[in-house]
Amino acid sequence: MYKKIIDINTINYTDKKVLLVGAGWMAEQYCTALSAMGIRSVTVISRSEQSATRCCREFGYLPMHGGYLDCLPRLSSFDLVIVATPLHELLPAAMVALQCGNRNILIEKPASLYSDELTDWASKVDDNQVRIRVAFNRLSYPNLILLKELVEEEGGITSCRYTFTERIHTIDFSNNEADCYERWGISNSLHVISMAHALIGLPKELTGIHCGGLEWHPAGSRFVGSGVSCNNIPFSYHADWDSAGRWGIEVMTRKNAYRLIPLEELYVCLKGSFTWDKMSFNAAYPAVKQGVAEELALMLDENLEKSIPLTNLSTTVDYLALAERIFNYSSCRS
Repeated sequence: MYKKIIDINTINYTDKKVLLVGAGWMAEQYCTALSAMGIRSVTVISRSEQSATRCCREFGYLPMHGGYLDCLPRLSSFDLVIVATPLHELLPAAMVALQCGNRNILIEKPASLYSDELTDWASKVDDNQVRIRVAFNRLSYPNLILLKELVEEEGGITSCRYTFTERIHTIDFSNNEADCYERWGISNSLHVISMAHALIGLPKELTGIHCGGLEWHPAGSRFVGSGVSCNNIPFSYHADWDSAGRWGIEVMTRKNAYRLIPLEELYVCLKGSFTWDKMSFNAAYPAVKQGVAEELALMLDENLEKSIPLTNLSTTVDYLALAERIFNYSSCRS
């Protein structure tokens, strides 16, 4: 898997036709990745002419304004549609893209803030006719894929712990609607949670404590818990949004311990040692935000994705439901 993901820069993508719905910061990361991959036929839809033009200017891509409801019905189908709108519009925009005949769609994470909402839509999607994936770009990190190979060679993971303390003083509360912040564990912390459980499997047992609370996040501010995954791997998690800390994941095997702290790097502590040594790894497009070009390559090559699966709607529902348990959220809109 690791060798395949670092060699995606040897694949020719120049004949691909891509539509990008959205023109914000994440859309710009997609444009950077598409350009690095040599893809020239890219159309960018935004509500405003200014944002669409700004997003396209550097790359020579085609801007369209007026919003997805107006633009999508006027366009032909594409090799790939990327939905990177503001969070509350992700699922509606993906629905319209599907209704307009597009059959290969990548939706920015988390696709929806509510597991019931996503479950309802997923039940109406025919997996044999369409290919829809959710862009958990961290699950396509080369270091994570390398780590999966390393632990498998060592007989598998024996235990795991992860942390998802948030730097709440840096949050910009002007970017999204209120429920994005009220469900910040899904909007943001799910990055870490999904990455940890992509390594160990989803929980079959889980006990958690949530306490405290913030004005904008009444469900809690401190989260501690433990459980056992479906692969019989014990795990624990900790987050204290009232204090300091950072995201991180540690996994242990019978031979070594590994650390993703920060998530973009990889460290090993050899058995019998107290020292964490940084491990080197490669990336096909090192100048691009990690995981983005990788997931685009997998979306544009269905055979490659058979070796390195992306996150489908069903697994995304599982991740959302897990976050709802950890953070004491409801599964549906009130």
